[in-house]
Amino acid sequence: RVGACPPPPPPPPTLLETIGAPAALSLSLILTVLVMLLASWVLAPPKPAPSSSAAPSSGTAAASAPVASHSSDKASAFERKMRAEGLSPAAIAAFKYNYGVLTSGESTMISERDIKPVDSLPTLSSLKVEANPTLLQKTVMLKLNGGLGTGMGLDKAKSLLPVKDTSTFLDLIAMQVASMREQFKADLAFMLMNSFSTSADTLSYLAKYKHLPAKDDLEFVQNKAPKVLASDLSPASWPADKSHEWCPPGHGDLYPALLGSGTLDRLLAKGFKYMFVSNSDNLGATMDLQLLTHFAKSGAPFMMEVAERTDADKKGGHLARDAKSGGLLLRESAQCPDEDEKEFQNVGKYKYFNTNNLWVDLVALKAQFTKHGGMLPLPVIKNSKTVDPRDKKSPKVFQLETAMGSAISCFDGAIAVCIPRTRFAPVKTCADLLALRSDAYVMTADHRLELAPQRNGIPPTIKLDDGYKFVDQLDKAFPDGPPSLIGCKKLVIEGPVLFASGVIFRGNVTVCNKSGKRLMLPRGVYADVTVDGSPMYDPDKFQPKP
Repeated sequence: RVGACPPPPPPPPTLLETIGAPAALSLSLILTVLVMLLASWVLAPPKPAPSSSAAPSSGTAAASAPVASHSSDKASAFERKMRAEGLSPAAIAAFKYNYGVLTSGESTMISERDIKPVDSLPTLSSLKVEANPTLLQKTVMLKLNGGLGTGMGLDKAKSLLPVKDTSTFLDLIAMQVASMREQFKADLAFMLMNSFSTSADTLSYLAKYKHLPAKDDLEFVQNKAPKVLASDLSPASWPADKSHEWCPPGHGDLYPALLGSGTLDRLLAKGFKYMFVSNSDNLGATMDLQLLTHFAKSGAPFMMEVAERTDADKKGGHLARDAKSGGLLLRESAQCPDEDEKEFQNVGKYKYFNTNNLWVDLVALKAQFTKHGGMLPLPVIKNSKTVDPRDKKSPKVFQLETAMGSAISCFDGAIAVCIPRTRFAPVKTCADLLALRSDAYVMTADHRLELAPQRNGIPPTIKLDDGYKFVDQLDKAFPDGPPSLIGCKKLVIEGPVLFASGVIFRGNVTVCNKSGKRLMLPRGVYADVTVDGSPMYDPDKFQPKP
């Protein structure tokens, strides 16, 4: 038919028709086997990740997946351990951040190339502000009181140590609060941050001071942090003494402890905006209305009180500026690389050190917590220890700590002010205690301890050997009280010496006894001299005439 489509061509022969029946059967079997093998591979369960003892594949991207899984598993193990101990979400969040820094391989050091010196700062005496007493209604004064003073041989709160005559740190703090309330005619709010180790003793001791608030309004308790095994970054275990599995998280724990205890929210709800923080062993740090007014007028979220460094301060943390942002930061000795130690101790270059007298805007602090999901990203300090501090053969651990002064780098617009030494009189060692007990420091009418005017703001430098490391050793060496140090520039004591009453040191003095037997140094004036023999004598064999 014209126009009709031609019939379609016959289809080409199939592969099976082409190769013939016997070969077709063989090929069919091969295809069936291949399909079965493919199905078994697809449906098979994934292989478990290799154990931590397995050697990772070197140089492959696939090897990083098990490592990340292990890190996550260990972080979860720390979280479970902290939850079981009853620690708050804020404490757990802070540790997880610190642990993340550790496992990331990120350096915890602050090198010279990262920072610049701070050339100058306003001084307290140069502040031109009119003190505003009404700000006290919105201000709380906080003392950090978590330290046991174990480095000085103490097993109770260091603040229970007699510091002037029979008065302890806590006595003087309580009297300072009463004096400040009288001075400012205001009910100055006061709190303590205690530790699990200091809370009971402190509250019991302060119960005699009725002008201080009751327990719930007087304290909140700092957290503790798990130690990290250095070998594999897992939680440390020490069944012989489970307490050794934990460590203090550093005084940077102030911030998560404030949040986790509910104290920050309670203070904000009561209308408080400003907090003045200082250490309980610094009896020079009292409420200063001029500083408070300056802080409030500046609008800054954070202010640090610093002092000028001397040779006595060269091993402590110093203030610096971030080389990139220009913002203020704090570099502690544990954050300084070994090769930079000389510059770290250069007091002419890095002029200011942190006194740990800090002013915090509580509204700004709350905003930082909100911004960072319930934590504050403080610089991490990694300290290498053993899990049992007294057993140097016990497993090596890392203790992850933070410093509360390092928060200065977390706040845009944070400021610092240089204060006189009258606001800084801390006790970290028995050498500090000896100086504070001596006439180099005087007690003011408002119960502050400050350098005597003759010292011109410079404390004496005191170096004691390990025979005077603990308080009981110091007390035995000076049974009749401390020597006169008001005119002493530097005092070095080496070897076992018993000091009589009426000893006066002036200038640079070294007392050295290499005999191995305790000798007595009689009363008298010792000026710019090294005493390594006479007039020291054996008190068991000879008693001088009065």
